Amino acid sequence: MRGPDRTTADADVLLAAHGISKSFPGVRALDNVPLSVRGGRLHALLGENGAGKSTLMNILAGVFPPDDGELRLDGRLVRFRNPRDAQDAGIAIIFQELNLIPHLSVAENIFLGREPLAVTGLIDTPEMNRRAAELLAQLELEVDPRTPVVRLRVGAQQVVEIAKALSLRSRVIIMDEPTSAITEQEIEVLFRLIEQLKQRGVGIIYITHKLDELARIADDVTVLRDGRWVASEPFAGLSRDRMIQLMVGRELAGLFPKSASLPTDEVLAMDGLSLRHPDRANDFVFRDISLAIRRGEVVGLFGLMGAGRTELLQTIFGLHPHTSTGQIRVAGRPISIRSPAEAIAAGLALAPEDRKADGLVLSLGVSENVGLPSLARATRWGLLNPRRERELVGPFVERLAVKAASLAQRVRNLSGGNQQKVVLAKWLATGPQVLLLDEPTRGIDINAKREIYAIIDQLSRSGMGVLMVSSELPEILAVADRILVLAEGRLTAEFQRGEATEERVLRAALPTSNTVAQEGAEDAEKNRIRS
Repeated sequence: MRGPDRTTADADVLLAAHGISKSFPGVRALDNVPLSVRGGRLHALLGENGAGKSTLMNILAGVFPPDDGELRLDGRLVRFRNPRDAQDAGIAIIFQELNLIPHLSVAENIFLGREPLAVTGLIDTPEMNRRAAELLAQLELEVDPRTPVVRLRVGAQQVVEIAKALSLRSRVIIMDEPTSAITEQEIEVLFRLIEQLKQRGVGIIYITHKLDELARIADDVTVLRDGRWVASEPFAGLSRDRMIQLMVGRELAGLFPKSASLPTDEVLAMDGLSLRHPDRANDFVFRDISLAIRRGEVVGLFGLMGAGRTELLQTIFGLHPHTSTGQIRVAGRPISIRSPAEAIAAGLALAPEDRKADGLVLSLGVSENVGLPSLARATRWGLLNPRRERELVGPFVERLAVKAASLAQRVRNLSGGNQQKVVLAKWLATGPQVLLLDEPTRGIDINAKREIYAIIDQLSRSGMGVLMVSSELPEILAVADRILVLAEGRLTAEFQRGEATEERVLRAALPTSNTVAQEGAEDAEKNRIRS
C-alpha cells in the first residue's frame, strides 16, 4: 500500500516526513514511512508496541538520524544532528519515560541548559522560578518551583515534562503516552491545554494506547504496523474497531478471554490492615482493610488516584513493615511479612505498576531477569550455574510466549508487552500461590493486553489467587470475578461479577465529602469511559 499523496501538501503542513527508514542491528524499525503534521491539529500516531512509533518520534526530535528519507519544516528540508537542533527549529518531545534530573528543582529541570541569566552572567534564579511558576499555574499544578523533582509523584513529574515543552514555545509538540501516569483531573487540564495549543496553530503528534481519549482531542490518525505505514485518515468517521483492525491487521475477537470461575478455599486474607501516612502525622494511606481471596479467583481492586491501591499491594508484599499494622493470612496460616523475601517465601508475588523502574533490570537479559527471585535454585556453592538458570527460566519464557531473539536479549530492547511477560515469568518461576498485579496492562498495546488477560485467566484456572489493580473500568469489569472498591484509603464497596456496572463501581470510588464535586467528576468519568 502506498503512502499518502505527497503532491497534496497543504499550506498548513508544519512538519512532513517522507520515506523515513531506519534499521538497527537485526531489526528494520521503519520502512519508507510518511507523516504530515498540520498546524492547529492533533495527529494521533497508533500502532502496537514495536510498530515503530517511538523510532519515528526520535527521528523527528533529532535523537538519531534516519537512514533514508527526508524531513521538511515549513516546506524546507531540515536535518537534525541532535535534539538541540530540533528544539531550536521548534520541535519538542515529551517522552513517556520521564527525562528529568531527580535532585534538581522543578524550575531547574524546566529550564535546564536555557537558564535566564542576570547582568552578572550568573543564573537569575528568582526569574527562573517566576517563569516556572507561570507555566505550572497554566497547567494547574500547585507545586513550588523550588521543589526537588524527586519529591513529586510520577503524575506531577509528567506535568513538569509538559511545562518543559511549553517553555520552548514549540511549533510542533510530540506527546508520547502523556496520560499514562497522571490523574483524571490532570488529564482534563492536559486536554484543555491541547485545545489552547491547537488554537495557537501548534501541531501536535500524540502517541497513545488509550483509544477512548481520541474522541476528545484527535483530528488526524496515522497507523503503523511492523515498521510500515498502514493508513492516514481524518479521525472523524474512524470507529474503535476499525482502528484496532488497522493496528493488528485482523479482527481482534475476544479481547477479554474469561473462563467460568470455580474458586475454592481461601488463599490470602487480611484483617484490619492499615498503613500510616509517611508525611502527615495521625493520618493513614489506607485504614482497616479486611478482605479475602480464594484460589481460582481474580479479584479486581478499583479506585481513583490516591485511593491507596498501590500502597495496599506493597504492604501485603512486605514493603512497609515499620508503618503498617494488621494481620495477614496465607492459606489460613497467620504470617508476619516484614520484607519482600518473606513474602516470596510465603508464596506471594508482586508485578509492580512501573515495570521498568521496579520490575526489571533493563541492562540484563531475559534469562537473568526471570531467574532473579529464584537464584538459590540456579546456584551451587554460591556460584550461578548458567545451564541451571536456562533450565529454570526456559519453560516460563516459553509458556508466556515471550518474543525475544534469545534468552540473552536485554529486556530494554523488548516491547512493553513482552517486558510485562518477563515480569510475570519471573514471578511464576517462584511458584506463587497469590499473584498481586498492579496495572498489568499499563502502556502496552491492544494485542499484548489480550495476551496478558489470557495469562491471568489461565493462572486463575490453575488454582492461583489473583488480586489485580487497574485504573481501566472496562478491564476490571471484564477480567475480575469480584470487584473491591477503595476510596480515600477505605474499602467502600464489593461487587460480584454480575452485579457490577461502570456507574456503581465509579460511584463507590468517588469521595463523599463534596456531593457537587462528586457528581461532576462522576459525569466526566462516565463520558470518558463511553467516548
